Amino acid sequence: MEDIEAIAALQDPVRRRLYEYVVAQGREVGRNEAAEAAGVARTLAAHHLDRLAEVGLLESGSRRLTGRSGPGAGRPAKVYTRARAERAVSLPARDYRTAAELLAEAAEQAGLDAGLCTAARRRGEALRGSAAPCGGLDEAMEMLAARGYEPHLEGVEGVAGEVARVVRMRNCPFHAVAERFPPLVCGMNLALLEGLLGTDGSVRARMDARPGECCVVVEASKSNID
Repeated sequence: MEDIEAIAALQDPVRRRLYEYVVAQGREVGRNEAAEAAGVARTLAAHHLDRLAEVGLLESGSRRLTGRSGPGAGRPAKVYTRARAERAVSLPARDYRTAAELLAEAAEQAGLDAGLCTAARRRGEALRGSAAPCGGLDEAMEMLAARGYEPHLEGVEGVAGEVARVVRMRNCPFHAVAERFPPLVCGMNLALLEGLLGTDGSVRARMDARPGECCVVVEASKSNID
């Protein structure tokens, strides 16, 4: 019932806009910033943000937004980030997570990593269908967003001080299982995205694990850079 209450809290359009904004930032967000982004008064934003924290969709804390400390630094402000807990509702009840964990455990023990990656790559290709391989990072972001990865662009300094763009993903759709079987599931995820994006186009997927994000990043292929 708690999950139902949490998801139902997003039915309010203002509350949903506030939640989506906080989630998209990947950092702590203050009330003033959230209110401005949603186009509502600060008091209304505070009410909805606190409600989202109450049902467990957001986590709240406090810090000085000025970045200063000591006298004259101002009072700490309330800030919000996405809650780490997952929420899901299924009627009637289903338990796909346990099935996925059991299958992952069996595959890992049997050494079926290569077979799993082959199947994942085929599934990615099937999801892409007859479309050509991904033509660029903007197109890749659209495809990844549709799959729930929550992609965002980030600049990375390369050779000779050049800054290249890479796509990182704030969400891993396989997070719960990947936590228990990281090599197996992260390898599967990479193969799936290789099939989805294509390996002979303008972008490539590669491993670059970072805490709190998907283990795969997408960047321009070397031939496209050169």
